[in-house]
Amino acid sequence: MRFGNDLDNSNMNLQKLSRLDLNLLVSLQALLEEKSVTRAAERLFITQPAMSRVLQRLRHQLDDPLFTRTGNELVPTPKARNLQARLPRLLDGILEMVSEGEFDPATYVGEITIAVPEFVAISLISELTKVVVEQAPGVVLSISSETDSVEGELAEGNLDFAIDIEKTITEDISARSLAIFTPSIWMREGHPLANKDRVTLDEILEYPFVQYYLLIYKRVSARTDARFDRVLRDMGRKRQKALVTNQLMTAMETVCDTDCLMVAAKYGLTMEREMYRIVRKRYPAELPHEGTISLVLLQHKRTSGSGIHRWLSDKIVGLIQSREKDITADSTSLGEGAR
Repeated sequence: MRFGNDLDNSNMNLQKLSRLDLNLLVSLQALLEEKSVTRAAERLFITQPAMSRVLQRLRHQLDDPLFTRTGNELVPTPKARNLQARLPRLLDGILEMVSEGEFDPATYVGEITIAVPEFVAISLISELTKVVVEQAPGVVLSISSETDSVEGELAEGNLDFAIDIEKTITEDISARSLAIFTPSIWMREGHPLANKDRVTLDEILEYPFVQYYLLIYKRVSARTDARFDRVLRDMGRKRQKALVTNQLMTAMETVCDTDCLMVAAKYGLTMEREMYRIVRKRYPAELPHEGTISLVLLQHKRTSGSGIHRWLSDKIVGLIQSREKDITADSTSLGEGAR
């Protein structure tokens, strides 16, 4: 029954709005600012009698005299003063909605949802939040690292953006390049293989692995093969998995506290240098692998014309690419995807 009442109220509000000429609100704003029918008419390029008729219509629709005259000046009634405080923001919102001019992030109010793998979020989101607080204080960022379907939630509007590994996607989803990183093998300092210049495939397969999910997944399973597993299977080999997780801190603590290895990828994560003592090794020479992995920013084409989406997309790309330049000489490592 409540749903029916809400629908009735919505229909009633739409009926009221349909009888209101928005041009009248523009005229009211001019009258409030000029406090003169003549000057308001000149400002809107209409005649003084036409503006007088507009004022009469406003009085009828708003059921209030709106102004009284003192000498040559119009004095707003309490209702008109209340409208005077609210009307500029309302008109600015309508103008922003229909305008094709330059977007001002400082005027936007709303929530932006982004799905980000945790290893990227740790490096990116604090910096992005700082930019948003300074330049777009009305924006609230909602960040998650789990989703049933990146493409599905982008299409349904549940997500505004997603950061993911480059892969085949539908034509409705656009992708902007963010970063390129290369595979490596992670281990703790003091690991039996840590002091070797190069490690062999036989050597690394003697140790159990932590499989950290680089991509955005809601659930993880040891039955899900990563590219590393598929390459090994093609070679007639197999690794032992000790832990499968999409929790970054859990994966890192496990690698640092055990002899487990982790397939990783160089990426600009300062946390590794500051909090963990990790040794990275190149892939074994006899193990085929893709030389690079591309990270991309995904969004539905439906939002491509949105000012806030264009602005935030540029900020995300700029922050990540700036970080990539900073760590070119001393990049860190992280993560294994299941593709």
